[in-house]
Amino acid sequence: MDLAYTEEEEDFRARLRGWLAGVLPTLPARPDPLDWPGRRAYDTAWQRRLYDAGYADVHWEAAPTLRLIFLEETERAGAPYVGANFVGLLHAGPTIAVEGTEAQKRRWLPPVLRGEEIWCQGFSEPEAGSDLASLRTRAVRDGDAYVVTGTKIWTSHAEVADWCELLVRTDPAAPRHRGITWLAMPMDAPGITVRPLRTLAGSAEFAEMFLDEVRVPADCRVGAENDGWRVTMVTLSFERGTAFVGEVVACRRVLTEVARRARANGRWDDAVLRRRLGRLNAEFAALWRLTQWNVSEAQLRGGGPGTGGSVFKLRYSHARQELYDAAAEVLGVGAWDADEEWTADRLSSLSYTIAAGTSQVQQNIIAERILGLPKGR
Repeated sequence: MDLAYTEEEEDFRARLRGWLAGVLPTLPARPDPLDWPGRRAYDTAWQRRLYDAGYADVHWEAAPTLRLIFLEETERAGAPYVGANFVGLLHAGPTIAVEGTEAQKRRWLPPVLRGEEIWCQGFSEPEAGSDLASLRTRAVRDGDAYVVTGTKIWTSHAEVADWCELLVRTDPAAPRHRGITWLAMPMDAPGITVRPLRTLAGSAEFAEMFLDEVRVPADCRVGAENDGWRVTMVTLSFERGTAFVGEVVACRRVLTEVARRARANGRWDDAVLRRRLGRLNAEFAALWRLTQWNVSEAQLRGGGPGTGGSVFKLRYSHARQELYDAAAEVLGVGAWDADEEWTADRLSSLSYTIAAGTSQVQQNIIAERILGLPKGR
């Protein structure tokens, strides 16, 4: 497969680089990481700048290769990440673009692209994390609405969100994977209680969410009733396939800085550490080529990333943890300094083998859907 960029794609890269070089120096200071209302305002303002400049459509309307170039160049330039826009731009938006009705696309996609509405993700539950199909949040149809009762956890950006991509059980008698429905829930509906959760790194981008007979309009259902598991697989293919692309570029940059720091403080003399950093360099280079391959395949198929995203997510999660373990080795006692950027990133990396599907889940997907192995009993 030819992974080279076309002349048109390189022209897009050049235009984007020029625009970033001009706009980034004009941005205001970034808000405190714990100030989520401030972060929402900052992130949505950045998204509006992208929209006004004609770059907002890359997340689902442009060709996958242009999306890859966009993520690569914005990360290399140090541009703001999607931040509070994460779920809307990289999860719910792409899913609605593929599975939504024309009316749903007109209602929900433009406000996300313009930075006007924020989405959160209501998938995990206290007793249904890795085993997502065992979720128990109930939705009962009552006229033109679903009445939803249950609890969600690790609800990304719930405290600042306008909408929630919500998984509910609409047929308790059906087999686990067949009684689930994907809803778009307005976060201002009566009966919703949000309680922020503070992570090990000190941030609070997650929350518990308690739903007490929340009425969600039936026209907010994406896909057919009880077909939510299939729709969810579309969502997760984007989460695992392209949501981490910019982070691969970031990890390659960090790896370069780790090597520079090692040379400066004498740790470079350790041959074992040098081999470790060299292997990580090869690992992230291979992950980038895998990303290009997955995007090229998606472009040829005209769909989402597919199961190849699970291969990427599985290896990337572990490589990221290994990178920050190596950074801690280079830092020595400084690895415990709470003000050191790599310390916070190392704590954050611990979640990557759990978030977006555990490594064990990814291994099952690869075994069953790619290698064709029988399902475990």
